[in-house]
Amino acid sequence: MQATANQINARSSESAAARLIVAAAAVRAAFGILMAIDAWLKWQPAFAAHYVGYLQNASNAQPHYLQPWFHLWLRLVVAHTGFLVTATRLIETAVATGLLLGLGRRITYMAGALFSLLIWSTAGGFGGPYTSGATNVGPALVYALIFIAAALFEHLLGSNPYSLDYYIERCYPKWASLVEWAPTRTPQPRPALDWDYQLGAIGAIFVVLVFALCTLGSAMMGSPPTPQNAAAAVAPLSIASRAPLANVSPPVLPPLINNGNTAAVTMTASDATIQIASGVQYQAWTFNGTVPGPILHVRQGQTLNVTLVNNGTMQHSIDFHAAQVAPDVAYRSINPGEKLEFSFVAATPGAFIYHCGTPPVLQHMANGMYGAIIVDPAEPLPPADVSYVLVESEWYTAQAEGTLMTGDYNKMLSVTPDEVVFNGIAFQYTDHPLTAKVGQRVRLYVIDAGPNLGSAFHIIGGMFAAVYPDADPKHALSGVSTYPIAPGQGVIFDAIISQPGKYPIVDHSMRNMEIGATGQLRVTP
Repeated sequence: MQATANQINARSSESAAARLIVAAAAVRAAFGILMAIDAWLKWQPAFAAHYVGYLQNASNAQPHYLQPWFHLWLRLVVAHTGFLVTATRLIETAVATGLLLGLGRRITYMAGALFSLLIWSTAGGFGGPYTSGATNVGPALVYALIFIAAALFEHLLGSNPYSLDYYIERCYPKWASLVEWAPTRTPQPRPALDWDYQLGAIGAIFVVLVFALCTLGSAMMGSPPTPQNAAAAVAPLSIASRAPLANVSPPVLPPLINNGNTAAVTMTASDATIQIASGVQYQAWTFNGTVPGPILHVRQGQTLNVTLVNNGTMQHSIDFHAAQVAPDVAYRSINPGEKLEFSFVAATPGAFIYHCGTPPVLQHMANGMYGAIIVDPAEPLPPADVSYVLVESEWYTAQAEGTLMTGDYNKMLSVTPDEVVFNGIAFQYTDHPLTAKVGQRVRLYVIDAGPNLGSAFHIIGGMFAAVYPDADPKHALSGVSTYPIAPGQGVIFDAIISQPGKYPIVDHSMRNMEIGATGQLRVTP
């Protein structure tokens, strides 16, 4: 009787162990499907195009004590982007394959855990710098723990017959020393399903995987991206202070850089924390530490000698809409620590944008890398009494912490701005109006930096004395109250106000006006 009871207990233990082995193999295969889907995403062109940008966005939200690590990692990524993109794709594809087939399990689990921990350490979540869109650190740590748990189960349960490793070991016993976490049991466990059935199960997994990838691909191609955590998003205007802005961006047209035949300018690309609303900051990419960058004022026919210095943490470039120059030479991207010199003749007068042209251009511009260059015409316009420069642009934000915001690339793609602003800060010229006197000619150089939306520029209560689409006085328009400006375009407006008062300056797109694109022209006797 005692022997029979022992046999029953032994069979029960073996049955429980067999169920655990089956469960461990099923979890491994299911996890392999998730990894395969993510590996498929990595082989898409958008992953390579935005690889550096995703890492930069992830780094923007980190505390100061982590910045040295991020700067080191970014320098490595920028210098070896192509290699790291390919390595990332191959590593995750290999890990997914190992999980699905149970191939090289010890190597697969170790590689997967280290891979996930690296993502966690770069604070990008399971995806961060490696996939499209994720910025949560949680999933990467969870993935690492799953790999570690799988390795522990392998160690406790021994050889798993539901794996390709099991069948390789039967032909080549030395394979076990490479892939098994525990000594092979003798006798080896016999699988409840023979290899033919397991092939059928693998085939079913493959069909499910293909279906999932096709469905995901259709969804990605058929619907626009949506902002992450839209329901919980914190808009900068919702946390802005009611106190008036203490400091504003000077809108006055500066003097000419130089009165001679040449002018020299140094533009430095760098990261900086700037203000985008009263009491709200943004981790921006800038030219010379401000958004917009410095106003450049030159004459038609002058040669502008440009030096671009990259003091940022990723590649940057500069593109002048006032220039006619080979972009592959003058507008090429340079690495951190490098500088680029080129020259062009400002042959065409007008109000123009300059901006970073490094892919993804949308992200670089939406993070603040733009400014205005004003080229005075050789045949002068009517003399102005006061001249202002307004650069309209959009902010697409995600909360980093408190009142500190960072960029949200999905919002940039879906064109859902949190602010539309003049010269970088919402409502700043409502708190600190532009000024003029009755009868003065007020000249407004207005550039739409976008990067996505056009502007309908208007002075409420006023009519433009002249609109110069191309800075040619012969082409001046009159009788205009509102004039459209496309992204990347600049237009010159003259206004002569005959009565004192407070005249709102707005983008007549009401949505844009409500979220920051408004100011005031205060006219006194």
